[in-house]
Amino acid sequence: MKSKKLLITILGLLLVAALFASCAPAAAPEEAAPAEEEVMEEEAPAEEEVVEEEAAEPLYIPVISKGFQHAFWLAVEKGAEQAAEEYGVEITFEGPETEAMVDKQMDMLQVAIDKDPAGICFAAVDSQAAIPLLQQAEEKGIPIVAFDSGVDSDIPLATAATDNVAAAALAADKMVELIGGSGEVAIIAHDNTSRTGIDRVKGFTDRVNSEYPDVTIVDTQYGGGDHLRSTDLAKAIIQGNPDLKGFFGANEGSIIGVLNAATELGRDDLVIIGYDSGQQQLEAIRSGLEAGAITQNPIGIGYKCVEAVVKAVNGETLDEFIDTGFMWFDATNIDDPEIKAVLYE
Repeated sequence: MKSKKLLITILGLLLVAALFASCAPAAAPEEAAPAEEEVMEEEAPAEEEVVEEEAAEPLYIPVISKGFQHAFWLAVEKGAEQAAEEYGVEITFEGPETEAMVDKQMDMLQVAIDKDPAGICFAAVDSQAAIPLLQQAEEKGIPIVAFDSGVDSDIPLATAATDNVAAAALAADKMVELIGGSGEVAIIAHDNTSRTGIDRVKGFTDRVNSEYPDVTIVDTQYGGGDHLRSTDLAKAIIQGNPDLKGFFGANEGSIIGVLNAATELGRDDLVIIGYDSGQQQLEAIRSGLEAGAITQNPIGIGYKCVEAVVKAVNGETLDEFIDTGFMWFDATNIDDPEIKAVLYE
C-alpha cells in the first residue's frame, strides 16, 4: 500500500515538472545570416553597351570626262576634287583615252549607273549617243549634271560649262580685228558631235557670217582633239590656201596642231587664235607666234559640277545653265592675277 502511494507521488511530481517546463519562455532563435546577394545593395545594373553609330558613308559621285589627253581635263579634275573635299563626298574621275572613243565612254557611263551612285557628272563625247543611258539613269532616280559639253536632252538637271557660242564669237571679233577687217580664215575644231565642238564652230562662224562680210571662212576641219591629226589637217589647209590670213583652233589639241603646222611651214605671219591654255600655247603667246586665246575656267567647271550634284541630292533647285565664264588673254595680260588663276600648263 505504501509502495503504491509512493508511485502515485512520483508520477504526480513528474507531471508538475512537465507542466512547468511547458510554461517556460522559449529560447530566442539564433539570428539567421542574411542570404548572400539578397540583402546586399541592389545589384548594380549591367554596364550599358555603348554602340557607336557607324558614320554614314559619303555620297559617291562618278565624274566622267571626255578624255585625259589634254591638261584641260586634269584642271577639271582638280576642281572636282576641291568640291569633293569641301562637301565631304567621294568622287572618281575617268574618261576615255581620246575624245573620239564614244563607245568606251558609254561603257564607263553604264558601269557608273550600275553602281547606283548619288549622282553623276558627265561630259559627253557625243551629244546624242549617251541619251539612252541617261534615260536609264533617270529611271533609277540618279541625278545627272552635265559639264563642259552637254547633251541634246533635258535629262541633265544642269550643265556647268562655258558659254561656248559667246566665247567663240569673241574669238571671231579678235580675229577680224587682227587681220585688218578682211581676208581668208580657217577653223580646226575637235569634233562636230560634242556640244563644245558644235557650239564653238557655230559661235565663230555665225559671228563672221553675220557681222563681217569681207571675211571668208575657207575651210573647217575636225581633228578629234588629237594634235598630230590636227597638224596634218592644218598643213593641208595652209598649203591649199596661200592667201590665208588667220587660223582658229577650237580646243587645246586643235590649236597645238595649228601651231605645229605654222612652224613647220614657216607661216609666222598667220594670225593664230586658240582656246584653253596648256604649256605649248602659253609659250606661243609669249613668243608672239599665237595672237591670243579664249580661256575657260576648267577648275571652276569641275567644282561647279560636283557642287550641283550635291545640291540636287539635297533637294535644291538648280539653274539649267551654270555659266563658269571665259576670258580673252594675250601677251599683254597673260600674267594678270585673274588670268593666271584659270590657266594651266
